[in-house]
Amino acid sequence: QGSGNMFLKQSKSHNKIYLSFVQGYRDESGKIKHKTIKKLGFLDDLKKEYEDPISHFKKIAKQKSDDEIREYTIKNLNTKLIDNVDSRKNLGYVILKYIYNELNIPSFFKDKNKKLKVEYSLNDIFKLLVFSRILYPNSKLATYNNKNIFFDTFEFSKDDMYHSFDYFSSYKDELLTLLWNSTKEKYNRDTSISYYDTTNYYFEISYNDEDELNDKGEVIKKGQRKKGPSKEHRKTPIIQMGLLMDKNAIPMYYDLFPGNESEKLQMRPTLKKTKAKFGIERTIIVADRGQNTSDNTVFIAGKNDDVHNNHDGYVYGQSILGADKEFKTWALKQDDFIYDKIYDEQGNLVTYSDVKKDKDGKIIGYEDKPVIFKHKSRVYAKKVQIKKDGKRNVTYRIYQKQMIYYSKKYADRQKHLREVAVEKAKDLIKNPGKYTQATSYGCTKYIDNIYFDNETGEVKEGFDLSLKIEKIKEEEKYDGYYSIVTSEKNLSDKELRDIYKGLWKIEESFKITKSELETRPVFVWTDESIETHFLSCFVSLLIIRLLEQRLDYKYSNHYVIESLRNYESTNIEHDIYLQNFRNDVIKDLESIFNVDLSRKYLTLSEIKKILNL
Repeated sequence: QGSGNMFLKQSKSHNKIYLSFVQGYRDESGKIKHKTIKKLGFLDDLKKEYEDPISHFKKIAKQKSDDEIREYTIKNLNTKLIDNVDSRKNLGYVILKYIYNELNIPSFFKDKNKKLKVEYSLNDIFKLLVFSRILYPNSKLATYNNKNIFFDTFEFSKDDMYHSFDYFSSYKDELLTLLWNSTKEKYNRDTSISYYDTTNYYFEISYNDEDELNDKGEVIKKGQRKKGPSKEHRKTPIIQMGLLMDKNAIPMYYDLFPGNESEKLQMRPTLKKTKAKFGIERTIIVADRGQNTSDNTVFIAGKNDDVHNNHDGYVYGQSILGADKEFKTWALKQDDFIYDKIYDEQGNLVTYSDVKKDKDGKIIGYEDKPVIFKHKSRVYAKKVQIKKDGKRNVTYRIYQKQMIYYSKKYADRQKHLREVAVEKAKDLIKNPGKYTQATSYGCTKYIDNIYFDNETGEVKEGFDLSLKIEKIKEEEKYDGYYSIVTSEKNLSDKELRDIYKGLWKIEESFKITKSELETRPVFVWTDESIETHFLSCFVSLLIIRLLEQRLDYKYSNHYVIESLRNYESTNIEHDIYLQNFRNDVIKDLESIFNVDLSRKYLTLSEIKKILNL
């Protein structure tokens, strides 16, 4: 009898025929075995109650539904949970698998496999890398050793996995184009605005990768892992990533570049490449002030006058402290600021809770006050110089809208951070022996004549350390003021501010890669394995963002991932699995993906049906 079917078994006991209900099932190796569901009794005894016991009970066995068979089974099982990790598998990944398949990744790798002389499945390996990166982020070796946590079978060796990295790294551009084409309609990808930012990831090594040179000493291949300005202030080599996202914070494209190269040079080639590959026409690129260079501005939007206005657009942050004298004077001029009350999307006045004090300065309570948007803007013809032939010798006059706004919350934050740094600087001046270059981070910009030993990192002796009083006073003048510049001269100040605020989405994406996906530290070392690592991380981030959109941004990414990780199946006996986790995320996902995850008990064959195995 086949797996899952209940039938009437006739066996001999004491020279008499004994009847029982038996159910077939498959063990972990796939072999069909049998389990006695219910003992009915000796045939001779049953004839006293039934005219034809064999016919009667055969009919019952045939008519039993799958649910009734399961009920028979569960009643006869020892349903105590088995305290064995090997008996548990993750089933929450079924949701990730739906999106993964929806992206047409399996068919992409199936086509690639046909052209290669390899026995293993590229899709199986990449699937394991992505699902594990989201649910169980770890090293590649640990990922391989943990592959049995999923119901999918991964029939490839550890060496197969490492060999496959050469292929994955070469497929990057093709795969990213596929992901774009698979999502642009279904997920309404909006590229009217795009966000760009860079970050870096560190490696647990102490040396830089060497550049590959030809016979003439020319660089033909740059080493990727190089020491550079780490976001985490580490001294180990890093690799940098530039990430481009659409208006809804869904990743579009990424590029890697060496840790010692300037991030200011990376946005232009990434944008140009992405537009060409994806057929994007015009976009307004939003970036922080680190990308606000003359070259980037002219490359993106050209002169931007009434004649030359058929370029892309930009929205950049603008450093007021780093601006020229004219801009600083205009920024602090108070008589042309506009003061507007802020209303939310429902038309309600936005307020904040302010401290209420008596005449002696004692806090007596709190009162709601309207949030005021203090702002001003102008369209300005700005002279810039751009590089040509390696020299900054071409002058352009560009037209841009410049906007200044003030935030008391931002002012309080700047004041607090500076006060902390200044106090640290004062302590360093008094006790330089307590500090090193690493531990003095954040305060040295307020200290004159400070130098560090290249070998030990200690503060060098023999220099008269003093506080930069004028620098502190200069900074204080601009507390709370922020500037944004744009090519989009017709945007209102509020629209401009709201667009720029969207940059937090890309910052959150980097946080997801570094926390939820644990992209750092990077344990791989060859160029191919590094590229494969970040490619699988990019696809993982894409799936998380798409899932977030499908859930209508109802839950945090951490809560969604944790819910999928907790949705486990425990093998309690033979091919019967217990599901004992369910929450609001799982309930919503059931409805969205039309899958039933509500049943407490499932057979292995039913689980395989859910997973389409």
